[in-house]
Order: sequence, then structure tokens, then C-alpha cells
Amino acid sequence: MTILTDNRPQDGESLAQYLRRVRTSLKMSQGEMATKAGLHIQSLGKIEAGKTTRLNGKTKAGLSRALGIPEDYLDALCRGVPVTSVQHLKICPQCWSPGSSAEPIWLDPRSKYCFICGTSLIDRCPSCQELIPSLKFRFCGYCGQPYKKISNYDSHIRLGSI
Repeated sequence: MTILTDNRPQDGESLAQYLRRVRTSLKMSQGEMATKAGLHIQSLGKIEAGKTTRLNGKTKAGLSRALGIPEDYLDALCRGVPVTSVQHLKICPQCWSPGSSAEPIWLDPRSKYCFICGTSLIDRCPSCQELIPSLKFRFCGYCGQPYKKISNYDSHIRLGSI
């Protein structure tokens, strides 16, 4: 999947306006986009008309895949926060709890180290160096390795209990 970085949401743009703008820039009809996203055309119509402002996980994943945009853009639009706060996902491989959102200070472009434990923040998979596309998953979608470090003590306990 290719992520189009020039299709970032603009300031003050609603979810409906953003989806319509990106869809038309890709020269897709509503029907084509609904098919690619795995949505019913009426559902997409309601979203583009502004009648639906919240998206479930399946809808976000489908729209992200169909439009080639990160799910975090859609999350930011649904919450009404600027996308600049989610442009660079960084996590602490020690403190981050998989599936939870990142600490706001980690997302600051100036942050290099975790304010809790002092570990270097990462924005890429430690194994294959691909960018972390979402905080939803604990494993890299490209190589399957976990983002979070497992300490020797934890791995010893897990291996010892087998």
C-alpha cells in the first residue's frame, strides 16, 4: 500500500470534506470507492454528506486501504484534532502498552527519549526499519516482529513456564 503524504487533511476540514476531496483527486466515483473500501455505497454517501462522523475499525481500515491514507488521519478527523499531532508516531519500546494510544509528549517532534524511563523513542520497526503506521497493532505488519521490547526477565518467565 502506498501512502499519499500530500493528501493530509487541511486545517478545519471535516471528515466528509476530506474524504470527498481525496476521492475526487484519485478520480474515483463513490461506487468505486465503496467497493474498494468494502462499504455499502449508502454508508459512504452518509459519511460524505456529513451525517456520519464516527467510524468503526472496519470502516477506517477499508477507507485507509482504498484511499492510500493512514488510519490515523481518519482518527484525527473524527476526533477533531489537527493531524500535525499524529504525523510522526513514536513510542517507547519499554513503556508503551500495545493497542493503547501514545503519550502525547512522545508525539512532539522534539521528543527523542521517553519521559518516564529515558529509553530512546522509536518511529520504525526495530527489525525491518519500516515506519510504524498505527498504534493499533503490537507487531510490525511487514516483518511480524513486536514493537515492544521484552525484557530478559519476562522472556525467561515465559520460556520457563512452557
